[in-house]
Amino acid sequence: AFFMITLGIIISTLTVTSANHWLTAWLGLELNMISILPVITKQKHPRSTEAATKYFLTQAMASALLLFSSTLNAWQTGSWDITQLNNKLSCILMISALTMKMGAAPAHFWLPEVLQGSTLTTTLLITTWQKIAPITLLYMISNHIQSNILLPIGLLSILVGGWGGINQTQLRKMMAYSSIAHLGWTMTVISIAPNIALTNIIIYMAISTPFFLLLTSSSSKTLQTMTTTWAHAPTATIIMMLLLLSMAGLPPLTGFTPKLLILDKLVMHKLTPAATTMAILSLLSLTFYLRTMYLLASTTSPTTTQSTTLWRLKPNYYQITTILTPIALFNITILPALLT
Repeated sequence: AFFMITLGIIISTLTVTSANHWLTAWLGLELNMISILPVITKQKHPRSTEAATKYFLTQAMASALLLFSSTLNAWQTGSWDITQLNNKLSCILMISALTMKMGAAPAHFWLPEVLQGSTLTTTLLITTWQKIAPITLLYMISNHIQSNILLPIGLLSILVGGWGGINQTQLRKMMAYSSIAHLGWTMTVISIAPNIALTNIIIYMAISTPFFLLLTSSSSKTLQTMTTTWAHAPTATIIMMLLLLSMAGLPPLTGFTPKLLILDKLVMHKLTPAATTMAILSLLSLTFYLRTMYLLASTTSPTTTQSTTLWRLKPNYYQITTILTPIALFNITILPALLT
C-alpha cells in the first residue's frame, strides 16, 4: 500500500508538470489529492480525520473551479492548451483555483489546520512536494497574468504569513504560516520574472526539507520541546539555527538571494512601493524565526532547561539532511551563475 500511494503521488505530480491539456492537468491534480489522503489519515486520531476532510473539501473546490475556468476558456477560445489561457475571466478564476490549491492568502485557512492534524513527515510533503503541481501550472500561464492581480495576493500572503506565525507555539502551524509567506514572495514576481519565482520556491523547499527532517528526528512539535534538542544532538541544533536564519532571508545564507533578486526585479519594473512593503512585511516573519532561534540558542549547554526530554525515535534521515543542508545554507555564490 505504501508503494502504491508513493507511486500515485509521484506519477500524479509528473502528470501535471508534463501536461499540455487542461483535462490532463486536472486529472493529475485529482489523482494527487486522492493519493495523499491516506497519508494524512495514517494516524488513527480524530485530528487526522479532520485534517483529511478539510484537505479533501478545499482541494475538491479548487479542482472544480480549475475545471470550470478551463472549460470557460475552451468555450470562448476553442483551445484546451494550458499556455493559451487568453480569456480574462478564466485567468482570474484559474488564479483563484491555484491560490486555493497552494494555500496562499486569502484562501489559506485550511493549511495551518491540516498541517496541525498531520505528522511532521506529512507536513513536509504538503509544504514542499504538493506545491510543485500548482506552481508549475501558474508558471505555464504566467505570460497571461497581469501583475496587478497577483501583486495584492502576494502582499496579503506575506502579511498573513508573518502576522499569523508570530503568536504560534506549535511548530507545524508556524511552518504553515512560513509557507504562506514564501508563497507570497513567489506570487508577487511570477508574472514579471517566472524563473526567479521558480528559484525562490525551489530554494524554500531545499531549506524546509532538512529543517523538517531534523524536527522529525528530534521529535520536536512545539517551541517548548525544541529547547531539549541540544541534549539530543548539539550539531543538529546549530544546523537548525542556521536553517531558520536562511529561511528568514538573512545574508549571506541562501534564503537571502531569491528575496534580493525579487526586490531587484520589482524595482526595475517601477514597483518600488510594493518592494518596500514586502521588505517591511518580511520583518514580521523574521520576528518568529529569531524567536525560535533564540529558544534553541539560549538552552544550549551548559544552560539547563526545565522541559522534560521526550522519548526520541531515530529515523534514518541524516543522509538526505547532509546532502540538502549545504545547498540550503551556502549556495549563494553559485546562484547568479545558475540564473544567467
